[in-house]
Amino acid sequence: MKLLEGKTALITGAARGIGKAIALRFAEEGANIAFTDLVIDENGKKTEEEISALGVKCKGYASNAADFAQTEEVVKEVINDFGRIDILVNNAGITKDGLMMRMSEQQWDAVIAVNLKSAFNFIHAVVPVMMRQRGGSIINMASVVGVHGNAGQSNYAASKAGLIALAKSIAQEVGSRGIRANAIAPGFIETAMTAALSDEIREEWKKKIPLRRGGQVEDIANVATFLASDLSSYVTGQVIQVDGGMNM
Repeated sequence: MKLLEGKTALITGAARGIGKAIALRFAEEGANIAFTDLVIDENGKKTEEEISALGVKCKGYASNAADFAQTEEVVKEVINDFGRIDILVNNAGITKDGLMMRMSEQQWDAVIAVNLKSAFNFIHAVVPVMMRQRGGSIINMASVVGVHGNAGQSNYAASKAGLIALAKSIAQEVGSRGIRANAIAPGFIETAMTAALSDEIREEWKKKIPLRRGGQVEDIANVATFLASDLSSYVTGQVIQVDGGMNM
């Protein structure tokens, strides 16, 4: 039997990148997939098709994850369409980097809203569903910079540290209802975002990593699959760093 057979996963920001990799991996393990993105454009439709081709039900929903009211409506739609939500992955995220003395209020607010408030929005809407089901797994996509900080990314680091603390707090609140909450902290992962960096910067990053290479989106997806499945039934309130040993 597949690890996630019969389960429904809701993944935010999953039309591309790490979110898409997680959705595909979950689908390979038998999960039905509901995913959100700001708009369901050509990329979103392609993601729907790729996941559906794996023999599971899949639907993308256009939604601003940082909007509380929109989130409530999307979760209602997912329940109407799928009947249940067993797994929530809070993956939606943006960056607006800059040194603190030059950072605008808009840069700060936008990153906190999309990266951290969106997780509050979805957890707030999904926890009652999971409580009625007497179980569920919540996964917050954090970052190693949420553990050790990073110059020029105070807004991003603060949002990711918040996601870690949020997962730990939710784990304590709803553990008695069979709901688990954990965080994943990726390190240097090969994505379209990191591909835009110069070769010099990329090589400097790799020198800091004991495994001497960047990670792949599939590395994150594999850990997410573990946390979503019953293999991790006694794991909650944890942050798993997937960083090649960069932040020991």
